[in-house]
Amino acid sequence: MPGAWPIAFDDVLTARERLRPHLPPTPLRSYPSLDLSVGRGIRVFVKHENHHPTNAFKVRNGLSVLSAMKKEDRRRGVIAASTGNHGQGVGWAGRLLGVPVTICVPVGNNPEKNEAMRALGAVVVEEGRDYDEAVGVAARLAQERGLRIVHSTNDPAVIAGAGTFALEILEERKGLEALVLSVGGGSQAVGAMTVVRGLGRAVKVYGVQAAGASAAYDSWKAGRRLTNPSVSTFAEGLATRSAYEMTFEALREGLAGFVTVTDAEIAAALRVLLRVTHNLVEGAGAAGLAGLMKLRDELAGQEVGIVISGGNIAADTLARVLDGSI
Repeated sequence: MPGAWPIAFDDVLTARERLRPHLPPTPLRSYPSLDLSVGRGIRVFVKHENHHPTNAFKVRNGLSVLSAMKKEDRRRGVIAASTGNHGQGVGWAGRLLGVPVTICVPVGNNPEKNEAMRALGAVVVEEGRDYDEAVGVAARLAQERGLRIVHSTNDPAVIAGAGTFALEILEERKGLEALVLSVGGGSQAVGAMTVVRGLGRAVKVYGVQAAGASAAYDSWKAGRRLTNPSVSTFAEGLATRSAYEMTFEALREGLAGFVTVTDAEIAAALRVLLRVTHNLVEGAGAAGLAGLMKLRDELAGQEVGIVISGGNIAADTLARVLDGSI
């Protein structure tokens, strides 16, 4: 693989074997009404990562990391920073494998996600104004307590875990021509591009980021890693202020395109998915469809995959989405 690539295809295959006893493949479904909503003759295939035990693909990432750890490292425990889905994924894997888990979240984080992490047995530390500051808290505590950091993006086993859902998609749907994936840190997209290359398929991968948290997009456009001073989006899983070291070069090299979507566009896509699929979707989980709406002229007539990568939306946020105030 090129030097820019953090993992090889074999890493995804190995991760799949570690995950296989615990996580069955998630459904890949098409909805004629969704095809009509998107238009331009596009046939949409939805990967239901919201059907995992934690309702998000990041359970693959957490289990991929913890299942690869040595027993003595598992005993010491792990720590991660999260706004919820990564933390739940690590917490679920820790409960399964008997690994102590600490999750650092920003002050004011989604209380329902905090509750879910605690219910899985994780210790939740609330400190910092946003995800990026919570990352700094996790790094400090890891050093003080001798814990293994499980970064949501900058970890090869995380990216390999994310790649397993793309492997399932492409093995099931041979005619797929494009994937439109949300980008927070980039594990979804880089994992998918690794699989595309490994299988020798001509599938284009597009990235989507919230306009109010556009660091990865801005960095991709500028050709260098940038950090933004703040974020403003209801899509918690996309609320990152920087591009990440381990995924940036691969995103820059491999993405066929990259778009940003407003919160209003994400909310509109969420309402479409709720109406058509009858699946509860959070902001980050609806971003792929919102991005596809922007890319539909470019992707006209093609088979396109999107991912519902999270179903953990807070009740008050969902109410605002449904009443049109977002």
